[in-house]
Amino acid sequence: MSQLKIYNTLAREKQVFTPIEPGKAGMYVCGMTIYDYCHIGHARMMMAFDVIYRWLKVSGYQVTYVRNITDIEDKIIRRAVENGESIFSLTSRFEKYMDEDTTALGILPPDVVPHATAYVPQMLSIIAQLEQKGLAYKSDDGDVNYAVRNFPGYGKLSGKSLDDLRAGERVDVNTGKRDPLDFVLWKASKESEPDEVKWESTWGSGRPGWHIECSAMSCATLGEHFDIHGGGADLQFPHHENEIAQSEGAFGHPMANYWVHNGFVRVVDEQTKVAEKMSKSLNNFFTIRDVLKLYDAEVIRFFILRGHYRSPLNYGAANLDDAKAALTRLYTALAGIDLGVDTAGAGALEVDWNEAHAIRFREAMDDDFNTPIAIAVLFDLVTELNKSKSVAHARQFKALAAVLGLLERAPQAFLQAGGEEGGLDEAAIVAAITRRSEAKKARNFAESDTIRAELLAAGIVLEDKPDGTTNWRRA
Repeated sequence: MSQLKIYNTLAREKQVFTPIEPGKAGMYVCGMTIYDYCHIGHARMMMAFDVIYRWLKVSGYQVTYVRNITDIEDKIIRRAVENGESIFSLTSRFEKYMDEDTTALGILPPDVVPHATAYVPQMLSIIAQLEQKGLAYKSDDGDVNYAVRNFPGYGKLSGKSLDDLRAGERVDVNTGKRDPLDFVLWKASKESEPDEVKWESTWGSGRPGWHIECSAMSCATLGEHFDIHGGGADLQFPHHENEIAQSEGAFGHPMANYWVHNGFVRVVDEQTKVAEKMSKSLNNFFTIRDVLKLYDAEVIRFFILRGHYRSPLNYGAANLDDAKAALTRLYTALAGIDLGVDTAGAGALEVDWNEAHAIRFREAMDDDFNTPIAIAVLFDLVTELNKSKSVAHARQFKALAAVLGLLERAPQAFLQAGGEEGGLDEAAIVAAITRRSEAKKARNFAESDTIRAELLAAGIVLEDKPDGTTNWRRA
């Protein structure tokens, strides 16, 4: 049996996964800063760790998956003040929207969802330990900063020397710091800020810096030392580098054994066909909500999973259309086969892990969660299914797909979805099929062909079955 290997950013190589506690796995992932709708880049991150979460469980581990919520941060405060609403009102609303979006995409909820505002005492405790060890100091402006050059291991995650590093884009470089690389742990309160973002501390009224939040929440939920720490590639520096400095500086031992980062989403310009990184600064980002208005949620999920989680993912209409066509092929292979389970029935099917396709599927997933190869195995199985129409093949195929959160609907539910987007509704389609059937019975084949052509022009594909019935799907 293959062994699970994970690419560890810290080691810069794939390593066999050996949990701290046999049979258990703890994973902390840096989640959303909730002041706006999530975009497709956020979906890519949450999807990547959803797959890792699912595969760890399939592999027999008792998993504790933690994905935090940042509900106190500069952008949040600014947006709430602009809106004239409370911080809680803003963050709770967008957290609800995030949950709706992730549910639509089939992303499983984490086991623990800590909110930063609930862990301020733990943050203050870590800051106090850092100060005692000479790794934190209070500046003249009232902020408490981390003394980066006093931590010997700084830079080991990003692989850069101290002289090469610069303060991160979220760090306010100010005259109160002893070194430009130092970053804020505790921000002194400003009179202009709302009272709800002010906490009392040894260093005066203030609020936590962004980086200290995750050190406190990961420690409180998984302990000082845990298995996997993940997030987007953009968090590698400075956020994750600073987390290591804080946690290892305070506790004196490694924070996490495996550091996992997913790749960026790049947007393909429809005219030039050039791909560039998706970002709000370039105004080329697409919210999950907007994309869901154009494509079925499972098409989006399938599109994301076709790329390896560490590779760049090119977002564009052509890529999503291709994903829709490919997913349609998978569902079409299942249409008309009685699996012997109710409705979609994915949960009632079990994978035969000794079967040849399943062995290859496991090998792919054990190789750093290689979903593109795993999906290629599904297509190989579909080729056989199309030839054999075997119930056993169909059950194995559907069960393997469910491991990735795919094909969990009845085939017709997917193939006939989409009428709400302005296409023909089901009643109109059925009526047209009935008219065509009557025309065929009257041997009016010209009328029958005309109806088929009209339906095809409206995006409806007809499939005549040997028993005389006609199935339909949306193109």
